[in-house]
Amino acid sequence: MPEARPSLIEFPADDPERARRFWGGLLGVELEDRHAGEGEGWQTRAGAPAVGVHARGQGPGDSFSLPYFTVADIAAALARVHELGGSVVHPGERWAICRDSEGSPFALAAESESDPR
Repeated sequence: MPEARPSLIEFPADDPERARRFWGGLLGVELEDRHAGEGEGWQTRAGAPAVGVHARGQGPGDSFSLPYFTVADIAAALARVHELGGSVVHPGERWAICRDSEGSPFALAAESESDPR
């Protein structure tokens, strides 16, 4: 199994309801309320990676679209980002915002026990 796998593509929105209608219409699926512990917003529940929408904010992952990659060990994955020439913009125990070696943003999310393997 790869060390990181695509799990979520997250889109910040100035008008979350408009964004939900857009992405739901484009993908042909409803974006549902997130469960407790998943953060604020909505996301698809079918298919992978999931597509999510949240209100645009000022946080490290709130102003631009991000692909999320699920990893089994976030600390090891963050160390690997550094080893490969990337950077960690916002470290965390459950998720982190990073940049690749060319400066493109992405996020890592710790695999939860409910994630399928």
